[in-house]
Amino acid sequence: MKLGIVGLPNVGKSTLFNAITNAGAESANYPFCTIDPNVGMVAVPDYRLQPLTDLYHAKKTTPAVVEFVDIAGLVRGASRGEGLGNKFLAHIREVDAVVHVVRCFDDDNIVHVEGSVDPARDIETINLELILSDIEHLERRIDRTRKAAKADKKLNAEVEILEALKAHLEEGKTARTFPGFADDDDVRTVIAGCDLLTAKKVIYAANMDEAGFTGNAAENARLEAVRAIADAEGAMVLPICAKLEEDIASLEEDEKEMFLSELGLEESGLDRLIRVCYDLLGLMSFLTAGEPEVRAWTIAKGTKAPQAAGKIHTDFERGFIRAEVVSYDDLMANGSLAAAREKGLVRSEGKEYVMQDGDVVLFRFNV
Repeated sequence: MKLGIVGLPNVGKSTLFNAITNAGAESANYPFCTIDPNVGMVAVPDYRLQPLTDLYHAKKTTPAVVEFVDIAGLVRGASRGEGLGNKFLAHIREVDAVVHVVRCFDDDNIVHVEGSVDPARDIETINLELILSDIEHLERRIDRTRKAAKADKKLNAEVEILEALKAHLEEGKTARTFPGFADDDDVRTVIAGCDLLTAKKVIYAANMDEAGFTGNAAENARLEAVRAIADAEGAMVLPICAKLEEDIASLEEDEKEMFLSELGLEESGLDRLIRVCYDLLGLMSFLTAGEPEVRAWTIAKGTKAPQAAGKIHTDFERGFIRAEVVSYDDLMANGSLAAAREKGLVRSEGKEYVMQDGDVVLFRFNV
């Protein structure tokens, strides 16, 4: 899973990136501090890994990972190359989903490129630049498809969808709000082939100050403005305090738990962000366990056993015979795989088995 962190300059993108990845991306009070995208790999929190490691006396524990890319601040005119905009827009095309950081706090010591804090305006600024870039991208796609349709009349239906989509974008609307995007397979297939920035799923990270974040966040008018926009386009909102996350990231594990408890928080912003991303992208994890290694693997919900096996190695999918599956809860409740097997809780599943979150699996294959 690859997530791109975007937003206007000085909204807290790099502070948030530093906090959740400990990668030390430079953060400063001026635009374009981040010129090349900073990349950090973060382990996906999974409470099941340590108990499995203890059960199997595993020599190695490997969590699933998320790749975060801190993309430099976009400004008005980015689609025309302002602020090295075209280069930064290209980076966004490479990610699976976008974490759009929106500034919801006041601080006279941190300049705002627009001169004031207004989340709705800032979101509109970023979205408009992405839309303008998509229109240019789409025009080239329409020209190519029209030419191809002269030889293949079946492509005329695709041209109609593309032209309607272009008109939708020209109204200042994102591709993800295009009619049929969520529930029409034909529309979704066409849009998926266009590689549009505004078709990517989005999490709006509403960056608040500590007082607003730890108080009654629901009463924060700026947060509510972000929620209204997210609700209208089917996006998600994550209230967060990047500065607070930076403080949390510097603590040892036991200190971190105590600090979160004092703030009345059950988990860090990183944990919440990854959980929201998994939900947004329809992802889950299955597990493999043995003495050499306990490991979590990320797959899409609805993935069948052979394709899940292919995540480990292509040979596993090509020569798939069966999957021996036990749920994590059943395995831990019985204390060993042998005990779970005696009770008939270890199942032999074939090629049509749909994987479930928390499945502990041994794949049988032959190549």
